[in-house]
Amino acid sequence: MGLENLKTIIYNRKVSHDYFIIDSIEAGIVLSGTEVKSVRQGNINIKDSWCSIVKDEIFINGMHISPYEQGNIFNLDPMRVRKLLMHKKEISKLLGQVKQQGYSIIPISIYFKGSNIKVQVGLCKGKKLYDKRADMAKKSAKRDIERAFKESNR
Repeated sequence: MGLENLKTIIYNRKVSHDYFIIDSIEAGIVLSGTEVKSVRQGNINIKDSWCSIVKDEIFINGMHISPYEQGNIFNLDPMRVRKLLMHKKEISKLLGQVKQQGYSIIPISIYFKGSNIKVQVGLCKGKKLYDKRADMAKKSAKRDIERAFKESNR
């Protein structure tokens, strides 16, 4: 499948601010029917979510999917733990890096790939306060340069 079939539903901007993204992996997600309808409407939040590995299975925690308005008794808990679909080889690789190097597994974005809903999961290392300050200084300098360049071209 080409890139033309990808449509981002939500991107977690907090990840790039709080973490260094070492690696990213695509995973499927197990959702119920009403959850899929709610996600299609964009009623999803992954800002404070994280992933955990339990018995060779990976789960996403803290992800909020608002209940579907036209739903009925089949609406599930908005904060329930949802299973991600990955190969066991990928999960064991992630587990090894989390245990040895102290990385975290954080969802970066959720998007449509064709008609399927996918999650981009990142292997991340937490930033220290001075790293965050350095990133903000770089962004500020880049903005100032672009502003000066724009004004000089007038």
